[in-house]
Amino acid sequence: MGVLLGELGKKLAERWLTLLVLPGALYLAVAAAGHTLGHSAALDVGRLIHAISDAARSPQVTTVGGQVVLLTGVLAGAAAAGLAAQSLGSVVERVALAAGWGVWPWPFGELAEYRVARRQHRWDEARAEYEALMLRERAPRPADRPKTRERHRAACKYERISVERPERPTWSGDRIHAATVRLDRDAHVNLLIVWPHLWILLSEEIRGEIGRGRAALTRAAVLGGWALLYLPLAWWWWPAAPLSATLLIISARRLRTASDTYAALLEASVRLHLTDLADKLRIEEQPMGPLLGGEVMRRLNSPVPVSEPVL
Repeated sequence: MGVLLGELGKKLAERWLTLLVLPGALYLAVAAAGHTLGHSAALDVGRLIHAISDAARSPQVTTVGGQVVLLTGVLAGAAAAGLAAQSLGSVVERVALAAGWGVWPWPFGELAEYRVARRQHRWDEARAEYEALMLRERAPRPADRPKTRERHRAACKYERISVERPERPTWSGDRIHAATVRLDRDAHVNLLIVWPHLWILLSEEIRGEIGRGRAALTRAAVLGGWALLYLPLAWWWWPAAPLSATLLIISARRLRTASDTYAALLEASVRLHLTDLADKLRIEEQPMGPLLGGEVMRRLNSPVPVSEPVL
């Protein structure tokens, strides 16, 4: 038991060091460098080295007590910065996935509604262009058929907006929502209801793969949190602004990739293992499709309680 607790403590310490302290220490270093250099000498490395050398010769730092206090303060500050970045990352994730954008307060709800309508209009136009090309594909004369490159370009055009018709203000949110749309359309399955029951039946290997996909989504959002945390440093050190913008761009790209992977894993898990869930529910063996999905949903749906009459 002692060995187990020791290993657990070691892993927790490693995660604490990796996720909070190291990125937080880098943030503190950038903040200290920016405060020292300012706007006028933003890239003056010599001045920074001179300031560090002067600080290292300070009597408060050369003593053991001063070093302990300094190390404790750095660790505490780094951990605080890491926690702040994770908190901001949860906000970034909620905005990126936009699951409940319909109840966002004014003016964010109105802006999200406008963006959804705009994305739907652009998607409808791009999809119509793609379908027109697909219709030309059936032309009897090869000369009248579109080139393969045209068809691929049209497909990429609407998929860059959303893989299914947009219902959320962001691409990442629509990509995960698309898994729900496809399963409902192809198998009459409600992912929100089916998923908790299906999760119990999945193997550890599949759960681990889905967990890694979800963790990648969270890490991408936390990177966006760091980008927001670096932005205020630009008030006294302008290089923090391009640094924050770079982190934000990387976070957006990773969010897009991670949401695509996570949505694909969710959809594939349901399509491959819905028959296993049906078997556990004692449903006759049927192929994956609307009949099987409809029967599974009838078994899993909780009936609406009938309210008692008021006497």
